Amino acid sequence: RCVRCEQTFINVSKSCDCSSPNILTGGLCFRAGESLPPKGVATVRFGQLGITLTSAWFLKNLQASASACWLYSNLTACQALGNMCVMTMNSLSSSSTDACGLFQYIYVNTASLGIVHSVAFWRQNLPWLYYGDQPGLASQVLEANHFPTNFSFKGTKKDVKLQFIAASFDAAGNFLKWQHLEGGILQLCPDTQTKLDAAYTFGTTYQQSCIISVSKILLDFANPIFYDLFLEYNGDNGQQYLWAMPVLNLNLQYSEMFINQGSNMNNWLLTRRFFLVDALSGKENDLGKTPRVIRVASKITISIRLAPHTQKGSIYPPLITIAYTDVLVQNPETQSVRVSFSVTYEMNQSEAQVQTDIALGVLGGLAVLWALLKTAAWKRRMGSSIIDLQTVLKFLLFYAGDLANVFFIITVGTGIYWLVFFKAQQFVSVLLPLPSQEEDYVTYIACAFSLKALQFLKLLVSQLTVDIFFIDWERPKGKVLKAVEGEGVIKSAAAAVSIWRTYFIANEWNEIQTMRKINPLFQVLAVLFFLEVVGFSNLALMDSSSHLTRSSESYLAPWSRILRFGVSAALWLAIAALQIVYFSVFYERFVEDKISQFIDLCCMSNISVFLLSHSCFGYYIHGRSVHGHADTNMEEMNMNLKREAENLCSQRGLLPNTDGQTFQVSISRKMRLHYDRIHETLTRKRGPARLLDSSANTFEQSTRAYNTMNKFLSSFIDHVHKEMDYIVKDKLLLERILDMEFMEPIEKSIFYNDEGHSFSDVLYYGNETTLLIFEILFFSVVDLASQSFVLAAVLTYLQQEIFRFLRNTLGQKNLASKTLVDERFLL
Repeated sequence: RCVRCEQTFINVSKSCDCSSPNILTGGLCFRAGESLPPKGVATVRFGQLGITLTSAWFLKNLQASASACWLYSNLTACQALGNMCVMTMNSLSSSSTDACGLFQYIYVNTASLGIVHSVAFWRQNLPWLYYGDQPGLASQVLEANHFPTNFSFKGTKKDVKLQFIAASFDAAGNFLKWQHLEGGILQLCPDTQTKLDAAYTFGTTYQQSCIISVSKILLDFANPIFYDLFLEYNGDNGQQYLWAMPVLNLNLQYSEMFINQGSNMNNWLLTRRFFLVDALSGKENDLGKTPRVIRVASKITISIRLAPHTQKGSIYPPLITIAYTDVLVQNPETQSVRVSFSVTYEMNQSEAQVQTDIALGVLGGLAVLWALLKTAAWKRRMGSSIIDLQTVLKFLLFYAGDLANVFFIITVGTGIYWLVFFKAQQFVSVLLPLPSQEEDYVTYIACAFSLKALQFLKLLVSQLTVDIFFIDWERPKGKVLKAVEGEGVIKSAAAAVSIWRTYFIANEWNEIQTMRKINPLFQVLAVLFFLEVVGFSNLALMDSSSHLTRSSESYLAPWSRILRFGVSAALWLAIAALQIVYFSVFYERFVEDKISQFIDLCCMSNISVFLLSHSCFGYYIHGRSVHGHADTNMEEMNMNLKREAENLCSQRGLLPNTDGQTFQVSISRKMRLHYDRIHETLTRKRGPARLLDSSANTFEQSTRAYNTMNKFLSSFIDHVHKEMDYIVKDKLLLERILDMEFMEPIEKSIFYNDEGHSFSDVLYYGNETTLLIFEILFFSVVDLASQSFVLAAVLTYLQQEIFRFLRNTLGQKNLASKTLVDERFLL
């Protein structure tokens, strides 16, 4: 058959022979007098494998493409030469005459041909490969100008979609077509059309990764395709324009250095053209055989940066970052490559970080002052005036709790801020922090949890060591005849007073030790219901959608840790607030108020409660019956209640004609010392006290100590001990605000009227805020570690039950020890 020879042969020799003195170069025939470009190096360096091989494709086409591009400005030859430069990772070296060296030689020496589309880097007849011939222009390319159109989260398709379009070429330099990126053109991982196209929805952080076998890569990408990427936009006149997208090739070497792998933008050398898979340049000797090495774009990231101080979604030109992996082909069926494609959105977070640091500094300083006030109050309540190691440790514990609150306020405020302002915006003004920018935020949450856990444990210890005693005001009714053992005579003795009322009050106190204003189980289930069933968890996805439900076909963006914490914390707080409001406004008013009922029960049982949470500070519940006796029958009890209802008896208050039954107590040092002397025997810690008969057995000693303590405290309340008397007064407003006492009880103890029932501070009931914050932080820490709301909910409930069990069990032992109520009667 007749085969037409190359045009260069005909032009030179009028035949298909390239005879001397003409020059045969790369399969083309050139005149002897023409100045050809330097002799090209047909080797390709695969730096990751440490392999340099002679490429059959380069050997056949490099010199021919360079010569035809140089002599005739042949468009196809110039494109092919550019593609071979891209195959060598656009690497530049001043001494090399590889593909990029030949391209640069032609680029420099064809300045007279002019430029294309007013782009200084785009030479006539040559492909646009570089932004300049040396590093230093990246900041001008990426930050000098804003992209000339704005984006929004809600609007028309052109407002919410990134319209990427690519010009594609084959390896020989032939232009193939223009094509939009929808349909997964750049995404090597297979997926549905909807999920692939979600990558180009503005504001949606996109991540896709998978493992692809080498055999499939060789089958699907036998011939490489090269892309020049543009972003389409409409001008003011409605005409469509294209904005060239720069490429940051992490494998590019400039003077043998990987200058694009650092974070300093001024060192980068940006390029234009790229490919996904190169299974061509790695073929040795024969283009029909399997390549020895293939090069795969294993990581592609499109980065979109929001311009600062914008209110209308103005962005900088996007940047596509590509990292290639070299694979030595040995067994394609068993070899595989992990590839990923992602789209990230970022903005300058320095201003937000500065504001966070300012808030942390200001609130942290206030926390120091608050901790100092708490420490001063604690010192006064302990009856100590010296600053010792215990004082310093106590200050640190107070500061830990207050600093935990500071971190909690900042993290919750930040999380809700991003949740509201990111999801609710129409014209884009803020973008979520990147995962790497969330590290400080996660650290704040971890600090808040650690410090709050320390405060919670301190709270448990203080509640489990509180001193408590039930003062029985009941007096014997008459006398009874009693035989004296061993003497054979009968004497009259005071009638015994029933201990069952004390046991009853002790049981009620034991029941309310872990009573709370919220139902922990309901709290956990409600939060989990709203997160997983209603769909509030979808608000934590890093996309622009604010819908609670998503179809199974739609793409699910990765989670934002800031949004996860913001959503879960907001739900915890909202549901807890509703429970507390319901409990305080409705339940305690119309169903039962167990704290008030306990006070009423004390009064009807004729038993007062004396609590000491500190050495010289505590609480007093005045339960002395206005009827004189509570150990009575049903008829008399009902009669007493009727008389009280008809106001036919005195009022219940400690002072005459008052109703005040609860007090904060600041006792003198003398009073505390006397209390401790009796208390030593009561708790049986130091053996028999000197005041008691040392020959008596332990049970009798404890009984005597109980009676002694009961007599002492009842006489103290009745002002019998003039050297240990007390006064009753109201706290000043500032004292109530600061929760401290300005007066020191030197000679007389002070009883402060307390209508707020603050004795609940030694119960779970009075520490709801601390418990709630601890549970929120526990839930969030588990969730951030596991990315599972269900696991976080289960573990949160388990820890609630464990600590409630410990509080109940150890609190019961402390109650039995301090009040001499046998633990077997605490049900």
